Amino acid sequence: MTDFLTLPDDRGEWLAFVHEQAERQLAAARQALDALKDGRHRDASEVVRLWNEADLGFGNAGSVVSLLAEVHPDEEVRTAAEDLQQQVSRELTERDLDRELYDTWVGTDPGGLTGVALRLRERVLRDFRRSGVDRDEQTRQRLRELSERLTVLDQQFARAIRDDVRSVRLRADQLDGLPDDYRAAHPPDADGLVAVTTDYPDYVPFRTFARDAGARRELTTAFLNRAWPQNDDVLREMLYLRNEKAKLLGYQSWPDYDAEIKMVGTGKGIGEFVDRVSSAAREYALRDRDVLLQRRRQDEPDAQTIDAADTAYYAELIRRENFDVDAQQVRRYFDFAGVRAGLLNITGRLFGVEYQPRPDLPTWHEDVAVYDVAADGELRGRIYLDLHPREGKFKHAAQFDLRPGLVDRQPPEGVLVCNFSRGVMEHSDVVTLFHEFGHLVHHVLGGRQRLVRFTGVATEWDFVEAPSQLLEEWAWDADVLHSFAKDDAGEPIPAELVGRMRAARDFGAGYLITTQSFYAALAYRLHRDRPEDTTALVRELQAAYDVFSYVPDTHFHASFGHLAGYTSAYYTYLWSLVIAKDLFSAFDAGNLLDETIAARYRDAILARGGSADAADLVRDFLGRPFAFDAFQAWLARAPRPISTET
Repeated sequence: MTDFLTLPDDRGEWLAFVHEQAERQLAAARQALDALKDGRHRDASEVVRLWNEADLGFGNAGSVVSLLAEVHPDEEVRTAAEDLQQQVSRELTERDLDRELYDTWVGTDPGGLTGVALRLRERVLRDFRRSGVDRDEQTRQRLRELSERLTVLDQQFARAIRDDVRSVRLRADQLDGLPDDYRAAHPPDADGLVAVTTDYPDYVPFRTFARDAGARRELTTAFLNRAWPQNDDVLREMLYLRNEKAKLLGYQSWPDYDAEIKMVGTGKGIGEFVDRVSSAAREYALRDRDVLLQRRRQDEPDAQTIDAADTAYYAELIRRENFDVDAQQVRRYFDFAGVRAGLLNITGRLFGVEYQPRPDLPTWHEDVAVYDVAADGELRGRIYLDLHPREGKFKHAAQFDLRPGLVDRQPPEGVLVCNFSRGVMEHSDVVTLFHEFGHLVHHVLGGRQRLVRFTGVATEWDFVEAPSQLLEEWAWDADVLHSFAKDDAGEPIPAELVGRMRAARDFGAGYLITTQSFYAALAYRLHRDRPEDTTALVRELQAAYDVFSYVPDTHFHASFGHLAGYTSAYYTYLWSLVIAKDLFSAFDAGNLLDETIAARYRDAILARGGSADAADLVRDFLGRPFAFDAFQAWLARAPRPISTET
């Protein structure tokens, strides 16, 4: 195994580093592709080897620039990384439209290929067809232009969300209900007012705990208007260009093009699946929505609806009053440092790995923690945890590759990018951390493949979220939490409290699904219909799928970042959740620390990366195809709280 990637230890070296890395790796990719076209490489195994070399170069270049465009503290470096992203995208487009390369693959006898090599050949030929390599030159030129422009638009859309941090200025008394540490971190300014931003560490606790309904609504409105109006035009152009690309390639719509290589198969299948899960959840969603509305009427007797400005606040009240779960009492057990250590300990135990801290290694920011990942006495990869907010940084939570893994060649390196408090965490943030860490574990454990195409999180996109959604279950287990969730006195969180938390979690499961169905339907219908009035479609679909009302004068779509990366496929979160609930049924819910089952899951699914179809990976683990039953049972078990009707 070769060395890990060496990062600069001087802040002034990063600009040169990002250029050098991208240019050197792209040069290696070009060299491999040129060798494929020189007429001497007609042996199938040699074609596979050279293609894999090119994949490695593109993967190394693309990973570094994609990460640094989102996390580097210097705007100059982020901008350079974005420019280099465009270059990587252009060269990948050229590769996939290169008829000489296509002819090389077609003209090579695949008879000697087996296993993943044969799987690669099938995937490459499919990619060539989907890129338009067989079209006339005029069409291929237009496809090049579309690809290049869409890369720029995706960047603009994401940058607008990342850079648009809004704030509201409030009186100190409008922070009533917030925890003491939150108020201490938000002192009044010279005018006696407090600034509260739309960044997650500000926004999530405020809408959960602030008693002032007007202040909650003001901040929620600001949050739902991020990147508007600038992203309206960006999104409209993205939708039209994606549709044009799909039509040029012979598809009816962008969702049909995009879904072809996913488990769902067709664009129509997306709509049918979203309707199925929405229908399954609606009875439970309406029931629990009405509980929230009834509780709101105790404060506002004339209230007829409830929306995002009030849902988190009243859900918290229901958890406190009906389930005896007070989030402000719960959060005192979740000190950030303790949670991070506990997460590493639990996942290390489950998956048979050891995380070795590397404080000696340079990173792009002082907040970033680095760990080498070892198993069986051998280094398997490296992870970077960038978990706190800062100006210019990616605003959501996600796992990024730094380097794809290739067995006996280079270890996988991955990065977790989140925006958590430095002090105590909400339990919802703990769940998010477990979720995102699931992607990181998948990247590292699946990073020992012989072909870059199938390394790490390389399954169909419908399945990508399932391992992360599965790992969330460990953040709700009493034995797991007992091992690291402790208060200031060192007392672990009581099992009885965790039991109440679990009951409170199951309340609202239905409306969680209907809200996600709204998001999924929006992503699908935006791409299918390409409406001129995007906000009107938001209102229409929220009324049709969600059980909560539209927040007046907001434009959620402008900051719906998944429209850039996931395009029409936001449904994949729900599809993955159905699978995750089925996967969880194979574990012993009474002993989630059972290492035997975890090891079998690791070997059957995580460690295999994308070397087989996701449906086959799941079948191999479960012993049967995945089913809808566990998901339906999860919805049905959600308890109804005691009525709050007065």
